[in-house]
Amino acid sequence: MAKRKIGILTSGGDCPGLNATIRAVMLAGVREFGGDGVEFTGIYDGFHGLVHNECKMIESGDSEGLLRLLTQGGTFLGTKRTPHKKMEVVEEDGIDKVAAMKKTYSDLGLDCLLVLGGNGSHKTANLLSQKGLNVVGLPKTIDNDIWGSDVTFGFHTALEIGTEALDRIHTTACSHKRAIVVEIMGNKAGWLALYTGIAGGSDAILLPEIPYNCDKLLQFARKRADAGAPYSIIVVSEGALDDREVLLKKKELKKARMEAGVVNTTAKIVKMLEEEAGIETRSFVPGHMLRGGTPSAKDRLLSTQFGVRAFELIKSEKYGYTVAKKGDTIIENRLEDMAGKKRLVEADDEMVKVARSIGISFGDS
Repeated sequence: MAKRKIGILTSGGDCPGLNATIRAVMLAGVREFGGDGVEFTGIYDGFHGLVHNECKMIESGDSEGLLRLLTQGGTFLGTKRTPHKKMEVVEEDGIDKVAAMKKTYSDLGLDCLLVLGGNGSHKTANLLSQKGLNVVGLPKTIDNDIWGSDVTFGFHTALEIGTEALDRIHTTACSHKRAIVVEIMGNKAGWLALYTGIAGGSDAILLPEIPYNCDKLLQFARKRADAGAPYSIIVVSEGALDDREVLLKKKELKKARMEAGVVNTTAKIVKMLEEEAGIETRSFVPGHMLRGGTPSAKDRLLSTQFGVRAFELIKSEKYGYTVAKKGDTIIENRLEDMAGKKRLVEADDEMVKVARSIGISFGDS
């Protein structure tokens, strides 16, 4: 049997679990075909590396090195954000990116390309699949917004980090009797803010999917203060908007914020609580801390499950799919069915109902 040649790249934002997933694919491959029966090529910096043929064979026999990948955050292959909308656009460098990626794939003699990425990466993975390449996808994102999968690796680690941050914020908020607005990553999908807010005991959660009303949020904050609450914690997903802002186009929103003297929703909420409710307020942004560090045990398990299923797809030559999880079962979805779609928080989601039941406000009632 001819040696299987598998190319691997990580694209988009980094997150814990990328290296652990690659490790699982490699261990499953070597166990199935032996060290001489499978070859793994690491492609550096995502699709950029595929365009420019920047790659190197990964040593699959280094057991100690593979073990380190289980606990190592980030991605040892490096990553870049390469917008899908520019993939078929020839820019100033004159490079036809799709043609260049196909050439690299052919020059390397690959049997399959494994793409670890989020929504944008999966759109490009689907594009390459439609152009004739054998592609298998793996869903990674701390936003947890990949359509067709209940969870993505990276999410649980980010949730743990965000929750610990809120645990620490509670003590300083209580000591100084302040409101603190905590901004959590999530531009279009609010899963991370929703789960972090509930797990971290927040008083309000603002999500991109549920526009808040400024007056109602102010009423909620005043009511807590009048009732003697010593402090408030408000978790804000970075893409949250109020019910007037959602009607604005991007340029109009930017102009409105400039006129109001704020740069984003977090700054707007801080200013509003201080100036209109008379509540001393501070903000805290964990930012890229949410992406970094060692993957949690749960993400290591999920990454291993996903990596093994990805190799099973490669082994059976079932290409054009991405791995997913539904309930307790690891499945796969067709790239063409899920690429370009997002899994968003619904207003009647069970966790939204849970949050409302324990008195958490979404600023809309």
